[in-house]
Amino acid sequence: MNSRILEEIQPFILPVIYAVVIVAVLPLLAGYIVLLERKVMAHMQARMGPMRVGPHGLLQPIADAVKLLLKEDIIPDKADKLLFWLAPLGSVTMALLAYAALPLGPTFQIADLDVGLLFILAVSSLGIYGIVLGGWASNSHYSLLGALRSAAQLVSYETAAGLALVSALLLGGSLSMKALVEAQDQIGVWFIFLVPISFFIYMVASIAETNRAPFDLPEAESELVAGYMTEYSGFRWSLYFLAEYANMIVVSGIATTLFLGGWLRPLASFHQHLFGMSFEALDILPALIFLGLAAWCAKLALRQAVPIQKFVMFLFVGLFVILAAAMAWSLTSPLMAGIHGGFWFIVKVLVYLYGFLWFRFTFPRYRFDQLMKLGWQFLIPLALVNLLMVAIGLLLHQQFGWWLLWSVILANGLTLAFAAWLGSDSAKPSSTEAEAAAAAVGGGK
Repeated sequence: MNSRILEEIQPFILPVIYAVVIVAVLPLLAGYIVLLERKVMAHMQARMGPMRVGPHGLLQPIADAVKLLLKEDIIPDKADKLLFWLAPLGSVTMALLAYAALPLGPTFQIADLDVGLLFILAVSSLGIYGIVLGGWASNSHYSLLGALRSAAQLVSYETAAGLALVSALLLGGSLSMKALVEAQDQIGVWFIFLVPISFFIYMVASIAETNRAPFDLPEAESELVAGYMTEYSGFRWSLYFLAEYANMIVVSGIATTLFLGGWLRPLASFHQHLFGMSFEALDILPALIFLGLAAWCAKLALRQAVPIQKFVMFLFVGLFVILAAAMAWSLTSPLMAGIHGGFWFIVKVLVYLYGFLWFRFTFPRYRFDQLMKLGWQFLIPLALVNLLMVAIGLLLHQQFGWWLLWSVILANGLTLAFAAWLGSDSAKPSSTEAEAAAAAVGGGK
């Protein structure tokens, strides 16, 4: 009887463990992404960033979490208290639920669904209800206006993002996240090289979907105080930010899976073995990367003047050396595919997240009318034409025997021509904009 019960629950053991790991690790990971963001911003501006709490500021996320937990939780008198309490919880729950179908490697996935991508998009889009309910329940004009602007922004850019993803689905022929990665392995090239315009559209739309700068209009402090979060404080306020950073990882994982080869290493079609050994030559890249990080940390440690910071940097040297040894050991282990696949997936996600940070500290914030114009008058028409051209290119390849490379070059060339025409046409001010500008000049005189 006990063995029968064990056999019945065995298929659910690993998914439950994966779910617990995601729920336990993600809040800590989000806190350190915030620290990374502040460090990257400081580096770009020739500053040090957080340095006071812990060696080199490494305990700053812990201090921020403790501060938010101890901070007074204020609920407005006339707010809808139940919805006010549920709204941020709903946003973060939907963000975490989207990880169920996201493969973090060839073996680390909670549920391999046949409609995995559709599930992720459907669940993550439900997070907008947490934003709208938070603005409504606050009983504040500022919060309500911020929630409505956020809803308009998310709906607009989800359309463009969905159309961009369909192009990759046409190439992969499946809604399963694992099948899409396997299709890139079979073709021998990542989809970003076949449909780069789709990747560009999705990248821009993903920045707007996650309310990140330069598209963070719903949270623009200079315009709306703090948008839909105006009346929130303490840990409830931090739940919205946890949902935002969780969604950043989700959209990065989608982009990695559909366009960047998922867990496949660079040059995955190159199978040259090293000196007749069982593993391939490029499989030693993870170990070499960790050794390079160890050497870089050792160089930084020698420059530190404070002993505790020098000690911590040398601890990182030891950590990276251990990870390099683990990667080298895995080359002859049956767990190699899972370990190396997870490594490459995480590296690609981190590169995509770095793009989020880079854009925030590089481009100025859009006005809301500019944001809507970019979405409805440029990205959505471009995504429609791009989808049509990709479909025509695949038709030429499958029905008429064209080489796939020539088909996608033709499709991308026609799409770029349309984008150039669309950009030149949208750059011309409309009659309403011209009248507004003339009125402003006249008023100035």
